[in-house]
This record gives sequence, C-alpha cells and structure tokens, in this order.
Amino acid sequence: MNFNYLLYILPLILLNSLIAIEVNEQVPRFQAIDSTGTKWNSQTFRGKKHLLLYFYPAAMTSGCTKQACAYRDDYKKWKKLGVEIIAVSGDEASNLELFKNAEGLPFTLLSDPEGKLAKLFDVPTTKGGVIEKLFNEEKFILKRGITAKRWTFLVSKAGKMIYKNERVTAPKDSEIVMKFLTNKNDGSR
Repeated sequence: MNFNYLLYILPLILLNSLIAIEVNEQVPRFQAIDSTGTKWNSQTFRGKKHLLLYFYPAAMTSGCTKQACAYRDDYKKWKKLGVEIIAVSGDEASNLELFKNAEGLPFTLLSDPEGKLAKLFDVPTTKGGVIEKLFNEEKFILKRGITAKRWTFLVSKAGKMIYKNERVTAPKDSEIVMKFLTNKNDGSR
C-alpha cells in the first residue's frame, strides 16, 4: 500500500469516526423533503415522540419493500409506544410517493438524494441509480441520487440516540427494534 495514500486517508477515517453520532449522544435537529415535497423537521417531534429512523437503499425493491411492509404491519403497535417512523432513501420525492401508495405505507418517507442525512448519521452510501418498475400496468422510471446502506436508529423523545443497528435484516427490522424498545421500557428507566 502507498504510504502517501495512508497519510491522506487516515485523517479522514479518524475525522469521520469522531463525527459519527453514537448511542447515548444527542442527535442534531435535521430536516428533509418528504414524499409529498413538503419540508419535514425533526424538531416537530422533540420532547413528544421517539423517532425510529431507518435508511434503506431504494424504493420499490424487494428487501426495501419487505422492510417497509413490516413497519406498516406493526404501525399501530409503534403508535402505541409513542414512536414516529421515518424511512430515508436517496430516492426522489416522487418515487417515495409512488412507493407509499403502492404499499399503503402510513409513515413518513424522506428523500435524501444528496446523502446529507446519511452523512449526518454516518450511513455509508454509494452512487445512485435508476430502476424501472410497473405499478397498475404503468411503467415508472425511479431515480435516486445516492444508495444508502440499510441502517436503523432509534432516537429518544429527548433527542438522544438510544439504538443503532448497522446490520439490519430487512423483514425482521421492525420486530427487532420493537423488542429492544419494549425491553428498555420494561426495566431500564
């Protein structure tokens, strides 16, 4: 390996590890555009609800659909626990609106085509892409600016990160995070 390359890359790795938000640290307020094109702000929920924030690679794809549908199916349970679900991808807002309608998703989908939220949460990204999908016998071209790794976070009402999973299993994500939160609520307050 080239020594000059190491001198260049090592400070970037160290800086990135210092910037990453870790469990028990305060999460900065953030905002993004939702599936309707409206600005969404985390401040709205501070002090009122927990935020379950999950990043996924691309709307209307197999694993991402399984993950979203698991959260959809558990949505009433999440509401009873005082949790607001937010799903984030690099998809354009119009893709997210299609995804939301196609799968009957009752929670907020945020568009992060430039990867600003992914960067805030230190979620790795790769280049975006384009896929074609059929919905109601109509062909749609879905574009995304970045492709995020599948990571999940839980932020307390007070704005502290209380859960972080970098190795998410898409169809089991909702179940696993719910188990974590209910166990935390049962005995560790």
